[in-house]
Amino acid sequence: MELLGSTLTATYAHPRPTPANFLPAVSSMASSYRDRFPHYNLTHSLSLPWRPSTYYKAASNWPTLDPYCTRSQRVSESTMLPFVSNRTTLFTRYTPDDWYRSNLTNFQESNTSRHNSERLRVDTSRLIQDKYQQTRKTQADSTQNLGERVNDIGFWKSEIIHELDTMIGETNELTDIKKRLERALMETEAPLQRGRERVGVVPHPEGQSHFLVLKLCPILPFRANRAAQHELEKDLSDKQSAYRIDDKCHHLRNTSDGVSYFRGVERVDATVSVPESWAKFTDDNILRSQSERAASAKLRDDIQNVLVVTANEMWNQFNKANLAFTNRIAETADAKNKIQTHLAKTLQEIFQTEMSIESIKKAIMEKSAFLKVAQTRLDERTRRPNIELCRDMAQLRLVNEVYEVDDTIQTLQQRLRDAEDTLQSLAHTKATLEHDLAVKANSLYIDQDKCMSMRRSFPSTLRLVGFC
Repeated sequence: MELLGSTLTATYAHPRPTPANFLPAVSSMASSYRDRFPHYNLTHSLSLPWRPSTYYKAASNWPTLDPYCTRSQRVSESTMLPFVSNRTTLFTRYTPDDWYRSNLTNFQESNTSRHNSERLRVDTSRLIQDKYQQTRKTQADSTQNLGERVNDIGFWKSEIIHELDTMIGETNELTDIKKRLERALMETEAPLQRGRERVGVVPHPEGQSHFLVLKLCPILPFRANRAAQHELEKDLSDKQSAYRIDDKCHHLRNTSDGVSYFRGVERVDATVSVPESWAKFTDDNILRSQSERAASAKLRDDIQNVLVVTANEMWNQFNKANLAFTNRIAETADAKNKIQTHLAKTLQEIFQTEMSIESIKKAIMEKSAFLKVAQTRLDERTRRPNIELCRDMAQLRLVNEVYEVDDTIQTLQQRLRDAEDTLQSLAHTKATLEHDLAVKANSLYIDQDKCMSMRRSFPSTLRLVGFC
C-alpha cells in the first residue's frame, strides 16, 4: 500500500519482459530437419500439393501487448524479417513443444496483464478517493481560514467603529468648549473696553483674562482630531470592503454561481501586507486616535479650569478695581485740590514778581539820572585850564560816584534779569499746573462719571465661563 499522494510504483507499471522471439529461428529448424532426414535434399524445390502457410500468417500477425509490451519486444517485432516460404521444406518450422511453450507464454502474459490491470484499477479507485478526501479537507481548511479572517476583520471593524464614535463625541465636545470660549470672550469685551477708556493709565487687570482666553482659541486640536478621524474612516471603509469580499468568499461552494477558471491567478501576488503589519496598521490608527483624544480631553479640562479661574479672577479684579477706583478718585480729587492751591500761589507769586520787575526798572531809570549828572560833571571839569586840572577831592569823589552808580545799575540790571527768569519759570509752572489740573479733571470725569457708572453691572460667573 503506497502512501497518499506518492508516486505509484506497482509492478504493473513495468510488466515482465517476454522473449524476443516466440519461435525458434528458421535456420535452426532447417538444420534439425537435415539431421532427422539426411536422405532428403532440401536444396531442391519440391512441388507439394499443399502449402502450410496458415500458421505463418497467424504468427506474422502476432498481436502486440501494447501498452504493456516492453521496448525490446517492439524493437524485435519491428526488426523481424518477413517470412519467406521455402518450397523445399517438407514439414512445418516449429515442433509441438514450441507450440505448447508459445501457448503457455501467452497464458502467463495474459494472467500478468489482467493482474496488473486489476491492481491498477484498485489503486486508481483508492487514489481517486484519497485525492477527493484531500481536496475536500484542503477546501475545508481554506473555508475555515476565511471564516477566521472574517472574524478578525469584524473584530477590528468593531474596534474602529467604537473609537470613531468616541472621537466624534470628543470633537463635538471640543466644538462646545470652543463655543463657550467664544461666549466667554464676548463677555470680557465690556470690562476690557472700560479698562481701555482710562486715559493716561495702564490698562486695567480686568482685561488680562481676555488675552488669556484669546490665546486658547487657536490651539484647539481640531485639525489633529479630524486627521485621526479621517484615518479611522478610511480604514473602516477598507475593512467593510474586505469584510464583504471575504464573507462572500467564505460562503462560496462548488455549486455557487459565478465560480469559474482564472488561469494563472495563483501566480499573481498583489498583497501589500502580512497579518502582523495589517493588524499593526489598524492598531496604530486606533492608538493615534486615542492619543489625540486624550490630548483633546486634557485640553478641554484645562480650558474648563481656565474658564473657572478666569471668572473668579475677573470677579476678584472687579472688586479690587472698584476699590482701586474709589481710592483713585479720592487721590485724584486730593491732587486736584492741591494743584489748585499751588496754582493760586503761583499766580500770586507771578503777580508779585511782575511788580518787582517794574520797581527794578524804575530804580534803574532813577540811577541813570545820577550817573548822567556825575559823568557830566567829570566831563565839564576836563575843560579846566592848565594847572587847574587838579585831582582834588572833588575829582576823586566824582570818579567814585560814577563807579558806584554804574555798579548799582549793573546790579539792578542783573536782578532784573533774574526776576524775568523767575517770572518765566513761574509761567511754565503755571502752565504745567493748569495742564495737570485739566488732566486730573478729565481723570475724575472718566473714573467717577463714566467708569463708575458703567461698573454698576458685571457679567455673572455662568456667563464668564460661557454657559449662557
